[in-house]
Amino acid sequence: MNNEEKNLHEHDENCDCGCNHEEGYQTITLTLDDDSEMVCIVLGIFECEDNEYIALLPEDKEEGEDVFLYKYKEIDEEEVELDLIESEEEFEKVSKAFEEIFDDEEEE
Repeated sequence: MNNEEKNLHEHDENCDCGCNHEEGYQTITLTLDDDSEMVCIVLGIFECEDNEYIALLPEDKEEGEDVFLYKYKEIDEEEVELDLIESEEEFEKVSKAFEEIFDDEEEE
């Protein structure tokens, strides 16, 4: 998935998108390089060193599957852009920030 724009539509319990709104979590659909789609649960959007990032978990998660981390930019109310984290150094910082934030939330 290379620096593609991803769409996020306004969801509610009456939209017929099949995104499990009754489950209480927001989802986003990623379009992969082979044009297949993957629905992911939005675990959260967080800041790290003046940039925003998003943490996603595939909805059809298999045991041991990792969380996906992307740079996050809101284009407008209904559209966001996700970019790959290019450097290993940046990825390590973002991973650490994600773990600190979400470990704290789990403890509460």
